[in-house]
Amino acid sequence: MTDMISIPTLDAATMPAYRAAPADSPKAAIIVIQEIFGINAGIRRKCDTLAEAGYLAIAPDLFWRIEPGISLDPDIAPEMQRALALMGQFDQDQGIRDIEAAIRFARSAGTAKVGAVGYCLGGRLAFMTATRTDIDASVGYYAVGVDGLLGEKHAIAKPLLLHIAGDDGFVDRETQAAMHAGLDDHPEVTLHDYPGEDHGFATEFGQRRSDAAATLADQRTAAFFAEHLG
Repeated sequence: MTDMISIPTLDAATMPAYRAAPADSPKAAIIVIQEIFGINAGIRRKCDTLAEAGYLAIAPDLFWRIEPGISLDPDIAPEMQRALALMGQFDQDQGIRDIEAAIRFARSAGTAKVGAVGYCLGGRLAFMTATRTDIDASVGYYAVGVDGLLGEKHAIAKPLLLHIAGDDGFVDRETQAAMHAGLDDHPEVTLHDYPGEDHGFATEFGQRRSDAAATLADQRTAAFFAEHLG
């Protein structure tokens, strides 16, 4: 079952979200954290796939405070530019508070554990979710700007998995090296590199997708959640 729902926020407002529920009782919940393109077809498909695997998947519309209902296609140049502009307007600290609201909502639904998975901007927010909330397990795909967040790594108390695109146009080699230097020895963090892959390689649809790397990363993510969410 899929539907749009409203989630109470920490500041007494309501945030729209896409929800995909499994046929039977969910074994856990997973918050799906959007790219800069909003809750588009690819993010909805990510949720649907998680529901097919037995998870309650919730994708909060994190751009709702700017403009609710954003759904953009990165393969269309004006929509890519619109997405970049939205990212510039987005308050990431407020976004984490909205993700916290989604986590609380998921826990109130009766799921024993809650994980998170994010892409691009969402990958960065997945890292921040691992440092700033009580999430049970987090996964970030091609997270941007993590080198600037390494001062928070001491707060990572639950497992975190990061997928790094080797030829990421938004995450240069210096940043990737800083991520490894800062996180390789962290007991809760696992990093996987994908040589030759560009940003967005695990997207569900469109020109950015790289099937082999996406399949491998998604298999690793599935195993990670199976281990840590039960």
